[in-house]
Amino acid sequence: MKKTIITILLTVVALTGSAQVQPTTALLGSWSGKLKIGSMSLTIVLHLEQADGYVKASLDSPDQGAKGISVFKEYLSDDSVAVKVESLDVTYRAKLKDGKLDGKFTQRGFTFPLVMTKGVPEVKRPQMPQPPFPYETEEVTFKNEIDGATLAGTLTWPVDYIPKSKKKPMVVLFVSGSGQQNRDEELFEHKPFLVIADYLARHGIATLRYDDRATGQSVGGDVKNATSEDFARDAAAGIRFLHSKRAFSKVGILGHSEGGLIAFMLGAQKKTDFIVSLAGPGVQGDTLLTTQGNRIMLLSGQLPTMTVKKYRQQEAVQQTPWIRWFIDYNPSDNIRKTYCPVFALNGDRDCQVISSQNLTAIERLLPKSTQNQIKEYSGLNHLFQHCTTGLPTEYGEIEETISPEVLKDIAKWINSLK
Repeated sequence: MKKTIITILLTVVALTGSAQVQPTTALLGSWSGKLKIGSMSLTIVLHLEQADGYVKASLDSPDQGAKGISVFKEYLSDDSVAVKVESLDVTYRAKLKDGKLDGKFTQRGFTFPLVMTKGVPEVKRPQMPQPPFPYETEEVTFKNEIDGATLAGTLTWPVDYIPKSKKKPMVVLFVSGSGQQNRDEELFEHKPFLVIADYLARHGIATLRYDDRATGQSVGGDVKNATSEDFARDAAAGIRFLHSKRAFSKVGILGHSEGGLIAFMLGAQKKTDFIVSLAGPGVQGDTLLTTQGNRIMLLSGQLPTMTVKKYRQQEAVQQTPWIRWFIDYNPSDNIRKTYCPVFALNGDRDCQVISSQNLTAIERLLPKSTQNQIKEYSGLNHLFQHCTTGLPTEYGEIEETISPEVLKDIAKWINSLK
């Protein structure tokens, strides 16, 4: 549930403002450091870049997926810097000491030390698939005529696929979590859908992953007022497209987070042959988000005080069409009506879709079937990474994109349906 990932800390993703310029300084370059707030920390990167004889300043918060944030420079010399974001009452003032920027980060009256060193932290993503690949891919588009959306995606054929062969592979449509994302479900330079597609192709399973409406190469479709029902029509169009190719034995859905919710919506409509639900919701939205907020507060060293009533009364909740719809939506009926095989999985350190709450509900609601599988993974977060706390602020710091055990289990379960 990425629309509600972080409602505490800096909210740096909202930083705005015009970049100012200053004469060239010895501080040119990129500086990075860890901003520690209680038990949590965020990587902050300050860029001082020369442009036409002047220096332009910007900030990154890679742990929150924010880059190139413009800031106002209050002061800049060869050994000191002060930058400000007035809209969020954020300032950073530092002085060069022993080769480091030693300063203080202040927001809304709270001050934290922030020491920055020269350079940008290296981002390692060892699971990123690298060419040459032993399989073929195909760039495709399909249309959701009702909403006027044309979705662009990548169809990945399995290793040793032979066109027009009597032996047809199974195919899986990937549906991303909340928030507009590209076909790889890219987040903090992790590309989980690409990693999963690569693994499944190497194990005989085709996949189709697509850019969300009005994102990447996909065009059209309302986003501002869209809810999961609208996004479900996009996914249904993808299912129809895959059936139209007449190249697959079974067409299933792999949905992550909100994508899992959508998978059950289409499962109840008998549009899919099987479902892989990665951290899919099993309870009503207001209950899920209240529990999520309390878990994040607790892990952040704060007293959990959120109630369903308080959550629903928040101004942001009242103003956002997606959340207004989501808090009222209960997936129970759709889960009860899903008779196709289901593999529902979750991590026990997921603090966005709490495993003990949602996975338990899915298991209770699903029609009984020997083909169904419910599994909770120890030590995994919402992205199915091995983690320490499960907090969203860890996502970008973890090198692993997705647990190898999860990849193995998904491929094994899908192949068991042949």
